[in-house]
Amino acid sequence: MKPKAAMLIMVLALPVLVVTGHAQVSPNPAESPATASDGTVDTNIREYIELLRSNVRQRKAEVMAAMMQLSAADAAKFWPIYNQYDAELDKLNDLRAANIEEYARTYTQLSDEKADELIKNALTERRQRSELLAKYYERVKQPLGALTAARFVQVEDQLLLLIDLQIDSALPIVGHPEEKVAVGVAQ
Repeated sequence: MKPKAAMLIMVLALPVLVVTGHAQVSPNPAESPATASDGTVDTNIREYIELLRSNVRQRKAEVMAAMMQLSAADAAKFWPIYNQYDAELDKLNDLRAANIEEYARTYTQLSDEKADELIKNALTERRQRSELLAKYYERVKQPLGALTAARFVQVEDQLLLLIDLQIDSALPIVGHPEEKVAVGVAQ
């Protein structure tokens, strides 16, 4: 990987994924910054998440552009396909965000059934994301060829792995309720 490209990925990975500052979940409800009935805080949090997501999408696209190194003609073919992919990915990320929020809300009193449900949801989302990437590999390959499509998948996969690592590392491990978690998904 070229040093410039590596730097772009690092720039993307560090500040972008503040693990979408949703709310700090604490085992002690008295320590929670807001209650569920506080609609203003909920609205502000959702707007903040959307702002972070739009910033992540923009920075991710910038890294993708730098890594893809497309001619003007190829870029005219690639970006509409990428934008369709990103819109579908955003829907999957909404499901992931909801699952993470549910985990943050319940992790201190997680039952076997709830843990099973949340992990199955997470695994389903990852499978769906892999299927989506495979689908768009084919869509990029048709007009641009396998090499360009492979580069797209490789770069996108690396970016998603960085995002996943940032998010997952902020979540407490099941069975460690003394930890706090900042929740949300920035993508």
